[in-house]
Amino acid sequence: MEESHLNFYGLGIAPKLIEALERLKFKTATPIQHKAIPIALQGNDVIGIAQTGTGKTFAFAIPTIQQLAQNKSRALVLVPTRELAFQVEESVMKLSNAFGIKTVTLVGGAPIFKQIQALSRNPRVLIATPGRLIDLMRQRKVSLSDIRILILDEADRMLDMGFAPQIDTILKTVPSARQTMLFSATMPPTIVRMVSSYMKTPVHVEIAPAGTAAEGVTHEVFIVKPEMKKDLLRKVLSQFRGSILLFCRTKMGAGKLVKVVTGFGYSAAEIHSDRSLAQRRHALEGFKTGQYKILVATDIAARGIDVKGIELVLNYDLPENADSYVHRIGRTGRAGTKGHAISFVAPNQRRSVFDIEKLIKVSIKKHSHH
Repeated sequence: MEESHLNFYGLGIAPKLIEALERLKFKTATPIQHKAIPIALQGNDVIGIAQTGTGKTFAFAIPTIQQLAQNKSRALVLVPTRELAFQVEESVMKLSNAFGIKTVTLVGGAPIFKQIQALSRNPRVLIATPGRLIDLMRQRKVSLSDIRILILDEADRMLDMGFAPQIDTILKTVPSARQTMLFSATMPPTIVRMVSSYMKTPVHVEIAPAGTAAEGVTHEVFIVKPEMKKDLLRKVLSQFRGSILLFCRTKMGAGKLVKVVTGFGYSAAEIHSDRSLAQRRHALEGFKTGQYKILVATDIAARGIDVKGIELVLNYDLPENADSYVHRIGRTGRAGTKGHAISFVAPNQRRSVFDIEKLIKVSIKKHSHH
């Protein structure tokens, strides 16, 4: 399906909303809209992995307005910042006005009495930052008893900003007979936990981050002191939902790394020349079926790993030579699928990175981690 041919027809959007979209000169749906809208319109819980700027606001606004137009319930959109709240309100109003559905934005740093006034006019879409919403709940100025659709937008940022306790309170207050949509650029474990306790078998929709090459593998290097590697590993692992192949130099190192990542709470297996054939087969099979999220391997084992759909190859240790890098990386991005490669590089190994860049003819993005 070519992205340029994605339109709003055939997604289940009501004619009146299609008309509204056409008036706004919206002809083509973005990939996240194309994936999320039909699922949301069926009333399913949705988890959308998408960055800002991918059209995700309409991905939840369209199904929300369509459902509110058919009943008397209300919707709540939680966002991390007041800036985002106003952006979301602007997008939602483009659609809600056609149906006479009022919106209200409840954010800190703005006069609360005006928001209380606006609430008395029975707006049916509430767009709020968690702090201000809780204030209004405490003052009994807002009731969430008729919220049937709850949207958490930029969920990872809300958690980064320390809103987890407020979100918990809100999730407990909103009726459990509701539809929940969560949008986030990443899926940290806290969100996974939130999802499993507050959402009903959500459908995952995901689009590749903007700017990744359509084919093949993207590469990144982190310059990191050896003693900081574990800390960085924990951060990187939390950002990937799929299968991860983790390379280290030695068999000893592989055993240690398995302990480290299982300590972080991930399922992992190891594969290297000291493992029996049966052990290797078990590890590989478990990795393929998702029983193990992480497979820790040495170079000797790399050649035998033929697994489709590995999301990330992570070089915890850089390989001995550039050729081995290519072999390791060849385990991701197979058969036209995307893949990503991250390497941890000690400050004194920059020369090796240069050799790898020469061989793969790609300039690799570098970050420093202190």
